[in-house]
Amino acid sequence: MSTGPKSATRNTKAPKPARGRRPRVRRRQTAVAINVVSVLLSVIILAGVGFLWMRGGVAGDFTGEGNGETVVVEVAQGSSLSDLSSELTEMGVVATEGAFISAANNHDRSGELQPGFYRLEKKMSAAAAVDALLDPTNQAGTVDIPTGTRLADTHIVASDDVRKGIFTLISEASCMGDDECITVDELKQAAGTMDLAKLSVPEWATAEVGARGDDPRRIEGLITPGVHQFNPQASAGEVLSTLVKESAARYEQTGLEASAARVGLSPYELITAASLIQMEAPDGDFEKVARVILNRLDEPMRMQFDSTVNYDLPDQEVATTDEDRARETAWNTYAKDGLPETPIASPSIEAITAMENPADGPWLYFVTVDKDGRTVFTTTFEEHQAAIRESIDNGVLDSNR
Repeated sequence: MSTGPKSATRNTKAPKPARGRRPRVRRRQTAVAINVVSVLLSVIILAGVGFLWMRGGVAGDFTGEGNGETVVVEVAQGSSLSDLSSELTEMGVVATEGAFISAANNHDRSGELQPGFYRLEKKMSAAAAVDALLDPTNQAGTVDIPTGTRLADTHIVASDDVRKGIFTLISEASCMGDDECITVDELKQAAGTMDLAKLSVPEWATAEVGARGDDPRRIEGLITPGVHQFNPQASAGEVLSTLVKESAARYEQTGLEASAARVGLSPYELITAASLIQMEAPDGDFEKVARVILNRLDEPMRMQFDSTVNYDLPDQEVATTDEDRARETAWNTYAKDGLPETPIASPSIEAITAMENPADGPWLYFVTVDKDGRTVFTTTFEEHQAAIRESIDNGVLDSNR
């Protein structure tokens, strides 16, 4: 049954929009959303890149040779370049451990790293840091002490020749820059005034060292020849303590205390006697000079070594004058009995072991008779006088004073 015309029938649906209108609105909204997300992603990416750049670049590495801020890095004995990666990263020298390890592994000289302390800069590229660690000119705090070196500089008679002493060598090795060095005066002050325990003076030397008061030479002979490493940023006293402690250990490795008792000396006396050997004997004659020293102590008779006269002179040479030999000092064995009160130089391990194992023989005298170092050992004074005349004739004992 119909209730009315069809056009009057009720329609609850909304009018149909024009074709295509709503889809265009949705696409516009989606495009705006995509643009907003893109901008946010770009900002995040740029922020991330900036952060990585500040930390060392996108690849995890700094660029260049550093920022001019110097730091000191210690390479311990037995360390490899890879072992240093964590320390260098923490110190800000390189950006990441991975970059440094990669640079080290790719370097053809990475196995040549030497122990010691190195001056590097912060924010170095990994490759630059590896190169710097393999460059010996960047080492600081490495001192190579020749055998027979004294604490103070030695001036040679009638010449401009000055042999650098241990204090000078340490000062030069400590430099971090042109004006950033431990001074010789600072080293002398520490050597003469620091508490002996803080200086690491071994127990077997404390009585004799302490008896010298505030004389910086009281630690003469307690720093061995050879290569030593120390922190160049440490104080003068800390540096000396490091070297004295290390040297005492080297001496003791020879069996110093037991050997000294066997030859009838204290360990400190043995070091002192060895310093005489170092300054008096040519290579090959160390054990024979050791026997002369012991024979003279047993007689007893004075050592009468020219090297002990020279020790306290401002200008030195092999020959000494009558006036020089008459001077009463703590070292002059022409004017005093027994050994000098301190060593007169740094004896080598070879001189120490020679004193520990002297040759057998009756000799009481010796003198070098030519400029090739030939030394004549004799038992009587008459034989010795003849050898001295030969030495004078050959120009060995000529004085330039």
